Amino acid sequence: MTPTHTPTLEDRITGCLVGAAVGDALGGPVEGWSPEQIVERHGGRVQGIVGPFYEDWRNARPIAPYHKGDGHVTDDTLMTHALVRVYAKVRDHLDAYDVAERLVPDLMGNPRWIPELEAEALPLQRIFLAEKWIVARLHYGHIDPREAGVGNIVNCGAAMYMAPVGLVNAGNPAAAYAEALDVSGAHQSSYGREAAGVFAAAVASACKPGSTPRSVVEDALALAKDGTREAIAAVCEVAARHGDFEGALKPLREAVAPYDTVGPEYRSPSLGARRPSRLHSIEELPVALGMLLVGDGDFRRTVLGSVNYGRDCDSIATMSGAVVGAMRGAAAVPEEWSTEVAGASRLDLHAPAVALAEVAREVFRRDLERRRAHERAFTAIAADAASADAADADAADAEAAGSANAGS
Repeated sequence: MTPTHTPTLEDRITGCLVGAAVGDALGGPVEGWSPEQIVERHGGRVQGIVGPFYEDWRNARPIAPYHKGDGHVTDDTLMTHALVRVYAKVRDHLDAYDVAERLVPDLMGNPRWIPELEAEALPLQRIFLAEKWIVARLHYGHIDPREAGVGNIVNCGAAMYMAPVGLVNAGNPAAAYAEALDVSGAHQSSYGREAAGVFAAAVASACKPGSTPRSVVEDALALAKDGTREAIAAVCEVAARHGDFEGALKPLREAVAPYDTVGPEYRSPSLGARRPSRLHSIEELPVALGMLLVGDGDFRRTVLGSVNYGRDCDSIATMSGAVVGAMRGAAAVPEEWSTEVAGASRLDLHAPAVALAEVAREVFRRDLERRRAHERAFTAIAADAASADAADADAADAEAAGSANAGS
């Protein structure tokens, strides 16, 4: 799909964050179910915003009594917006210590409207157990932030909110990858942390002028390691043969299955589920990139494919929606969806984008100043070395001449 205009930085950041929220809200009500169960519940594939899977959502799953559906965003968006707020305070690149010193206090101390709880509450009271981990480890356990992710279940918990890292490093996938690995070390380890880095890199790649689904996948593969790289390669090889998500749902699942530790039954994970490994990958990122190829960068096709894939589809759609939005800009996200999600969730989906765009420009100026300072320093170092070499050469010549004169 060829864009009709070149999006600005602000447009790409808006498209990315709004696109991620819309994907999250569309996927939330069918999260955890299979494509077949989704069809049975809704009488066909999901084509837009739908209601909860269970009408009695408050009591259907006591461990997660959340109103998923009806345009409500989930913890994916809550965590993404929380990370934007950290950037807005620090106004520079982040690391694991910023998670401990800024993100954790924000989750613990600032009540906000939580759509799925239909109440004002602390974000900590909504985020799930793998995200509560960072509070337990960093606030109560006083663990070194760079190592706090070790021991947590390995899932998409960190990757799902790394889009802001890619946006602050727009156009520089390698820098986004490195920063996300540092930030996510406070939350995840192993292939969960790796996925966070690669997703941030994919967002940064999508921001490049003229980016395409294929170029984003190529940049992701150039940086990804171990099982994450193998899973992305396998899924995207299959995805390239499909132009419609209906026919791609089963093949994509089959392609990622060898790398996925959760197993065939999403709500009944295998004994080896979510444990560290160099051979495995989270499922969500490879499938999101696969759907990006299947949808050819079209928001509706890409995100609806991600939603109807089922399983952890709110996070899959969050990631694919973010990448398409960064690539195509805000106009790519259907306005009827974004308007309904913003209203139902009682969130201003554009304000975080405005704030992050300002930060991204500030950080770029800082990076430019830092690069120039390094160039000056290195030039001086190299010049000093050259001068020293020249002086040594002159001394050697003088010594040789003196020896020759003495001999004569």
